[in-house]
Amino acid sequence: MYICIDIGGTDIKYGVMDAAGEFAVHGTLPTEAKAYGGPGIVRKVSDLVRETCGTYDVRGVAISTAGMVDPATGEIVYALEESIPQYRGVNWKAIMRENFDLPAAVENDVNCAALGELWKGAGRGASSLFAMTIGTSIGGCLIVDGKVVHGASQSAGEIAYMRVPGGRLHERCSAAELVSAVCCANGLPAGSIDGHFVFDLLAKGDPAAQEEVALLIDSLADAITNVVCVVNPERIVLGGGIMAQEAVLRPLLEAALRDRLPSIVYEATTITFAATQNNAGMLGALYHFLQEHGNLSASVLP
Repeated sequence: MYICIDIGGTDIKYGVMDAAGEFAVHGTLPTEAKAYGGPGIVRKVSDLVRETCGTYDVRGVAISTAGMVDPATGEIVYALEESIPQYRGVNWKAIMRENFDLPAAVENDVNCAALGELWKGAGRGASSLFAMTIGTSIGGCLIVDGKVVHGASQSAGEIAYMRVPGGRLHERCSAAELVSAVCCANGLPAGSIDGHFVFDLLAKGDPAAQEEVALLIDSLADAITNVVCVVNPERIVLGGGIMAQEAVLRPLLEAALRDRLPSIVYEATTITFAATQNNAGMLGALYHFLQEHGNLSASVLP
């Protein structure tokens, strides 16, 4: 069995899985990142591993985590101090080896979510895909022939910084920006609504919600067009909180992409929406572990 851990700024998801990706147990605990920082996360994860090793025959630890990761060394090479203080420099491979004598694999959370979709979700069977998470912030990951493309600084896919008309993609497409804009336009107190409320307003014909969602679609379509023009992936996988509104967003997005892409390119690019939901990070972490340690059998491959 394998311990799979998905470390986010708000929650730590954890599970115990077999090599086929079937859960024996899973759960969630608060990260408390701002209160206790990297050292607190290390303590929480170590306690989880220690407890699990007392119950299961554990063969390894698969970790998905926020921040930029060097998968070869298992070290966090960059993390925003305001999000997770004192996290840069944490080396998960060394911690698992020295404290528990267990092998570990570590990968960025967006990359893991993409691998999870490749293995068990909307990316199954694709020879190349680009995954985008549209949530509190924006993330991306390119996978070619089953392997994540990391880039020279381990930051390939950091599309939050991509320039689109109006600013960076984070400023145009994130859930936080969408909610803030609708809130302000309707004269509501800051923090009084969430993304679900925005789409409720949209369904009721609220002009501000209509305008802001249209702007989001335009910016997202620009970003997808940029990605497709550069890497020409077989599939685009869209995940994150906002993308749960597939029924509303798909027709708008497809219409915008048809206007932007040559028909031969548009027809060769499949737009899909993420299917593994909250388990994507843990599934991708396990897939990455099995991949790294040469344990991917033909029955496991997507």
